[in-house]
Amino acid sequence: MRARYDPDRNRRQSIRLRGYDYSGAGAYFLTICAYNREMLFGEIVDEKMALHCPGRIVADEWCRSAEIRAEIELDEWVVMPNHLHGVVMITDVDLGERRGNGRGDRPVAPTGPRPKSVGALIAGFKSVTTKRINAMRGTPGRPVWQRGYYDHIVRDENSLNRIRQYIRENPLRWHEDPENPLGKFPKETSR
Repeated sequence: MRARYDPDRNRRQSIRLRGYDYSGAGAYFLTICAYNREMLFGEIVDEKMALHCPGRIVADEWCRSAEIRAEIELDEWVVMPNHLHGVVMITDVDLGERRGNGRGDRPVAPTGPRPKSVGALIAGFKSVTTKRINAMRGTPGRPVWQRGYYDHIVRDENSLNRIRQYIRENPLRWHEDPENPLGKFPKETSR
């Protein structure tokens, strides 16, 4: 028997900053996690990320995001075994300026994220990578990504530089990463 929906108990709290315009110009640090933290995208080998086929799809589509969305510029990013970290810049660039056709982003449902926003970027990115990965695996309809994503509004250059360093060093620190389902590995001790 299925439990009844209780709006007070089953309500998802948004982790977005209330009242903030996520389509406004600025830098955003994003983390998008694989469904159930599945180690789908690759593995860490000699402290470097080795992408599997799904990870290459994620990397390709992440790069493509800036090509198809004039308002998006990619900064530092990395695909990890079960998540992606990236800094994106939303600019005030006129859409017709870069693409030349004056057309907007992909259509978004009226109830979906605001066009040209961080939410629209993530929705489109998750959708296309899920379709491509599932087509490659022969698993139509299977979830690839967790619902939602983590974001941090980058407020100054010092913070941006710390985040860039964190992203660059993420494969080196995989054993300490909170997204690593294996947790911290014990350090070897000499006897």
